[in-house]
Amino acid sequence: MVKRRKNHRSSENLHADSVASNGVQNGVENGGAKCEDEKPALLIDQAAEKKWKNWWVRTTWTLIMISGFFLIIAAGHLYVVIFVMLLQNLVFKEVISLSHEPNKERKLPWFRALYWYSLLTTNYFLYGESIIYYFKRSVLVDAFLLPLATYHRFISFMLYCIGFVWFVTNLKKGHYKFQFKQFAWTHMALLLVCFQSHFIINNIFEGMIWFFLPVALVICNDIFAYIFGFFFGRTPLIKLSPKKTVEGFIGGWVSTVIFAFMFSIVLIKSKYMCCPAENFSTSAFSDVQCDLNPAFIPVEYKLKPWMFRLLYHLFRTEIRHVYIAPLQLHAFVMASFASLIAPFGGFFASGLKRAFNIKDFGDSIPGHGGITDRMDCQFLMGFFSYMYYQSFIKSVTSSSIVILQDIINNLSTNDQVDLYMNLQEYLVGQGLLSEKVIECTQALLS
Repeated sequence: MVKRRKNHRSSENLHADSVASNGVQNGVENGGAKCEDEKPALLIDQAAEKKWKNWWVRTTWTLIMISGFFLIIAAGHLYVVIFVMLLQNLVFKEVISLSHEPNKERKLPWFRALYWYSLLTTNYFLYGESIIYYFKRSVLVDAFLLPLATYHRFISFMLYCIGFVWFVTNLKKGHYKFQFKQFAWTHMALLLVCFQSHFIINNIFEGMIWFFLPVALVICNDIFAYIFGFFFGRTPLIKLSPKKTVEGFIGGWVSTVIFAFMFSIVLIKSKYMCCPAENFSTSAFSDVQCDLNPAFIPVEYKLKPWMFRLLYHLFRTEIRHVYIAPLQLHAFVMASFASLIAPFGGFFASGLKRAFNIKDFGDSIPGHGGITDRMDCQFLMGFFSYMYYQSFIKSVTSSSIVILQDIINNLSTNDQVDLYMNLQEYLVGQGLLSEKVIECTQALLS
């Protein structure tokens, strides 16, 4: 009888331990939700000392990052491209490190090297495509670059095949599941990080404004959403980010739309911002000239009678016409995306952090976390900006020089020489070249 009671009691204890263990495990899996309930999640409810300390740290480093960003923008297209690629590599490193398991990786030689080989191969393909497309006039006339450009996609595919064979030949018994999980994780990181940052760099080549404006809109929305949430935030927005509030979300959107409309007026006055990149030697101090995209040219709009009367009552001034650049209307769409859709890139990152039970992706930026914590919305915004620009803004102009280069590139060597000689004869006949040029050319070819 005593023995039965003892067994019954021990079974109750085991059940209690099991419940407690499951509770702890669930708390960990939910990102410490139980602990979060005990602490004030909203910024407005936090202790004043802690809240203001975080405010000043965050504000100081925000100003430092914005200042550095302006300096890089002024330095020129080359430095901006290098900056984006550096950020891409750092984000890739932080994302890959989430699934880092040292004990298993030590037993797999060259395992982490495969990560960086995959990154290198992907960058070779994506940025090679961009360079060939945007700098075709330079690439297709260079004897060294021409074969690389012609067979670029095949070379990229073979590089990927080398990495694929490398992965398969390094599969080790007892680690199959871990290795395939890392293989899938690497491809996900390449898709979310490298693929999207590739379009950000394309925006730079199309014109600095298509890179600068989207980035500025995300930064503006982040700042004002934080300010409105700091002072007025009472209604939680989403469980993935308990500090985000509806007040901050809406306040950030309204502020970003106003900022976009006004700031775009300033940007269209700079040829450096508006002109596409023709080479990597230009900077903010260069004399840049180009035919402006119609989106940058203000258009006259005649106000409706009720608009005229409203403005007269408000400002006591007759305003019958206004000039608005199409970019300002496009900026409204981009600002709305930066405020209403791009933040979900941050919510996605928050869900990822909760899945791995971490607070931030790193601690490289005081008050902000890691590089990924600042770039989670920028990648999605940059991708959208490229698609929106290509669909609604880019002026479609057929360059005869580019078309001729494509034709010449497909001619045989003898046909290219004949075309060159015929062109020389034509220019001599028009009096634009001396006959000595043809004689010198014939002497060199013979």
